[in-house]
Amino acid sequence: MNRRQFVRSSVLLASSLPAASFAAEPGARKFTLALTPGSIGVSVKSQQELNELAAKHGFESVEPRGEELAGMNAAQLEETLADLKNKKLTWAAAGLPVDFRKDDTTFRDGLAKLPAIAAGLQRAGASRMGTWLMPSHDTLTYNQNFKQHADRLREVTKILKDHDIRLGLEYVGTQLLLVKGRYPFLHTLAETRELIAAIGTGNVGLVLDTWHWWTANDTVDDLLTLKNEDVVTVDLNDAPAGLEKRDQQDNARELPAATGVIDVASFVKALIQIGYDGPIRPEPFNKPLNEMENDAACSATIAAMKKAVIGIQ
Repeated sequence: MNRRQFVRSSVLLASSLPAASFAAEPGARKFTLALTPGSIGVSVKSQQELNELAAKHGFESVEPRGEELAGMNAAQLEETLADLKNKKLTWAAAGLPVDFRKDDTTFRDGLAKLPAIAAGLQRAGASRMGTWLMPSHDTLTYNQNFKQHADRLREVTKILKDHDIRLGLEYVGTQLLLVKGRYPFLHTLAETRELIAAIGTGNVGLVLDTWHWWTANDTVDDLLTLKNEDVVTVDLNDAPAGLEKRDQQDNARELPAATGVIDVASFVKALIQIGYDGPIRPEPFNKPLNEMENDAACSATIAAMKKAVIGIQ
């Protein structure tokens, strides 16, 4: 599908799903549809601009920009929170600004900046943050890598706990990434829960992603072992048709319910069943979507989200 066809089909889909139909049965789900701009190739310069886009296109929650919020004075923060309330938006999850995957100096530099950002998020009332775990390593064995993750993330989450923030960990099930490094690392829901237990700070949960759930061969039954408090944030994606699971590229996904390769409906039903009440965003890393202007990308994204949820909620 070329860019013009993608835009046209997305606009047609959006026009066929009015806001009123999406609002039917409002008590059937507790989660919110989140706008996280970087995950769909949207670029914004401020929290206000991001809030405007979210409200314009019918999103229900929005990514908190941690550094920007931390730099606001009391009056600016009050204005931002009033704007959020007036637009009937809530906070989604922020990204973890600490790179714990590289050398110790890089990790320590990021860790030193975290308290100020966490304090800014806390002042704004944002309480969720997420990050991802690389499923292989060139030099660390599984046990060495597990210990490094547990030790470093424990330092991170102690700081976040002081500011009432929960951290979600996203396991990566993409099979090509599992074999990219010399030593495979955790890449399933069960293994990630083991890491969460080893961190042991009580404010760590999961980032669930349909893509990684599917590529890791996890199941609906696995999801139903979870409680709402086990899940910090969620990504909805679909996969390109015509490729074996082992050949799927992590950076070439589809918007949710676009192809039907991934059973997004069963995934969403499981979230509703466990009472998940946090944000859900798409993260398709989709080239045609990334090439769109902001409004077109937001329109295509919210249309896909509605398609994935209507009839399930």
